[in-house]
Amino acid sequence: MFTNAQRQVERTGRGGTPREQYLQDLVTQFQDSTDEESKERIVANLANFAYDPYNYAFMRQLNILELFLDCITEPNERLVEFGVGGICNSCVDPANASVITQCGGIPLVVQCLSSPVKNTVSELCTWRLVLLMQPFDKKGDSETGRA
Repeated sequence: MFTNAQRQVERTGRGGTPREQYLQDLVTQFQDSTDEESKERIVANLANFAYDPYNYAFMRQLNILELFLDCITEPNERLVEFGVGGICNSCVDPANASVITQCGGIPLVVQCLSSPVKNTVSELCTWRLVLLMQPFDKKGDSETGRA
């Protein structure tokens, strides 16, 4: 379910962790972890937050989109799968799509199309459809990922 600032305050309560801090804590846990299963769990969790527009600014601020891109270059197929999921969940926002393309995400994502993991490939097909539905920029530049 999508959230907003008021709903988030209600859900967090007085003693709860604000969303931005919670996401920062997940990023720190990922960076500090040496256990692959923990990293997979953390990236999957971050990817779940990537569908909600409320989180988009936090994700850009905390470089979570770049973390997803880093994950899709890993040999661990689960990290690739969850990284792709995070990219696909967040790319519907033009600002997020811009970050992904400016960081060289298009070629990285295209390489994932040969993944043996069915979920990774199906997520990427959805991602491509989302980009197709977005209008060209003013220059008609297909290098933005929109074609």
